[in-house]
Amino acid sequence: MKLLVTGGAGFIGSAVVRLAMARGHQVVNVDALTYAACLDNVAMVADSPSYAFEQVDIRDRAALDAVFAKHKPDAVMHLAAESHVDRSIDGPSDFIETNVTGTFNMLEAARIYWTAQGKPESFRFHHISTDEVFGSLPNDPSVQFTEDTPYDPRSPYSASKASSDHLVRAWHETYGLPVVLTNCSNNYGPYHFPEKLIPVIILNALAGKALPIYGDGSNIRDWLYVEDHADALLLVVEKGAVGRSYNIGGENERTNLELVKTLCAILDQKRPKETGSYADQITFVTDRPGHDARYAIDPSRIREELGWRPSVTVEEGLAQTVDWYLDNERWWRALQDRHGVGERLGVKA
Repeated sequence: MKLLVTGGAGFIGSAVVRLAMARGHQVVNVDALTYAACLDNVAMVADSPSYAFEQVDIRDRAALDAVFAKHKPDAVMHLAAESHVDRSIDGPSDFIETNVTGTFNMLEAARIYWTAQGKPESFRFHHISTDEVFGSLPNDPSVQFTEDTPYDPRSPYSASKASSDHLVRAWHETYGLPVVLTNCSNNYGPYHFPEKLIPVIILNALAGKALPIYGDGSNIRDWLYVEDHADALLLVVEKGAVGRSYNIGGENERTNLELVKTLCAILDQKRPKETGSYADQITFVTDRPGHDARYAIDPSRIREELGWRPSVTVEEGLAQTVDWYLDNERWWRALQDRHGVGERLGVKA
């Protein structure tokens, strides 16, 4: 299968590219190379004759049309998006332009291409989204997000992703475009851009800096190892039912404070300090505006219909992630000078 992957130089997109290539697919990686992208993420496949890279912004419709005409993909995996909630608070316009207008452009380019090809039934447009479109849950383990949970986005980021989800469903209903959708929980793992919680904690700990936790650390997230996520995404694009959405979760709920303490314990074991614990560096900071209390995914549909489950616990995945950052200092040091990295963002509201 020839896959057109948008955002394939980003965190989740590059995991999809690497796994798809390992499984024998052809991949066309479409990425604008904005601040969070890094071609080192896919350097190990870049010389393969089955791989092509196109530096294209999904806001550029004409360029997208040219990519479809040139490469003639069998399926689209649309991951390109602005994704950092704190940045969306400071500058929401980029999120509307990329996540909403960019998705519209992708849908139109895909629709025109699919129509010109005779509307093959095998074509798929797989839109990758987030559980944040569903809003916030109470601290009640019996309540989780399902595919039927009403949308209730609370940040400019989640509102832009909710908008893009609605567009994808509309293009299926109106034009018959064969789509599948997925909504995932918080990802973590290798190649995670160093502005998100887990890499921030790892890298600040190693640098002897404060480990910032928003509010009192009681916010709960379900954590999904990125390579598990990539496995689920490839399964959905190959075997998911047209018009169907699938929630992908790690089945690993933790409070932010629990997560950070787990990371500190792993670092204490793998790279011990001369004195004390990395947990001594934990610092509570002013909460993020509109910070959702809890996200939790019910993954029953993808488990029952497609037979998928995550392969690692959060403790196993975090240990693997810490090992990766300890072994790949050259990668993350090169990214620390990029705009906004290491700064507290999203406090202007």
